[in-house]
Amino acid sequence: MECIGSEKGDGSSEKCNSDSKGAECDSSSEIKGSEVETSKEELEVPKETVDFKVIYNKNKYDVNFPLDSTVGQLKQHLQDIIGVPQSMQKVMIKGLAKDERTLRELGVTKGAKIMVVGSKLDDVLAVSVPSKQDLQDEKSASTSKEPFCKQKQHRKVLDKGVPEDVMPGIKNAKDALPPYPLSGMLNKSGGKVRLTFKMEQDQVWIGTKERTDKIPMNTIKGVVSEPIEGHEEYHIMAIQLGPTDASRYWVYWVPAQFVDAIKDAILGKWQYF
Repeated sequence: MECIGSEKGDGSSEKCNSDSKGAECDSSSEIKGSEVETSKEELEVPKETVDFKVIYNKNKYDVNFPLDSTVGQLKQHLQDIIGVPQSMQKVMIKGLAKDERTLRELGVTKGAKIMVVGSKLDDVLAVSVPSKQDLQDEKSASTSKEPFCKQKQHRKVLDKGVPEDVMPGIKNAKDALPPYPLSGMLNKSGGKVRLTFKMEQDQVWIGTKERTDKIPMNTIKGVVSEPIEGHEEYHIMAIQLGPTDASRYWVYWVPAQFVDAIKDAILGKWQYF
């Protein structure tokens, strides 16, 4: 009987030891799991945000955004709200705000008003709005190899002749861009247009009597040009602002000696061959 009791006692002892180890293990797992959850909670601390108003083109937008986010991140957020590409926005917070600065650093507080300046792609193209007939002509021209200067859509501008105040053109010459705007040229509606190249800002400014649009060069998809028959010292040039031919901004009577320099400036050397 003692032997049996002893065996039971031993077995009971082993079971107890096993249970104790299991309990310790479970307790240890619970502690570790608790530590992991606490760590996750610490990592997921809610970001401090601020409510402010964005003013663009006389319209006001209520925006809630993290205080420690940068102006560049704000621009990315705003491009879907106001319809202006991030690269074409200028954010004004006590002056022009640089992309790397945070809203907190710039002193943005609840109820603040932030002004955004920039041109929508459609607005730039609207400076020379094509008619339905122009669009049909352009579509048919794109399927043919007819020179630009002979296409119907361009004839109404070219038939007016060389503008009196256009800069002199030089055939078969290649000059660097001058330090002043290229002026006296025409756009598709026959209005005067000038091109200013701001190399330090990586922008080309398309100016008309009514407005000046500042276009980042890295947003331009392409530049094409052809000499004008009978006036080879001048070119027709298209600056492609969007993904399709319909987003081309046409410029007429571009002095031939500056054509290669314009392409170099906008696209980078060798990129247009």
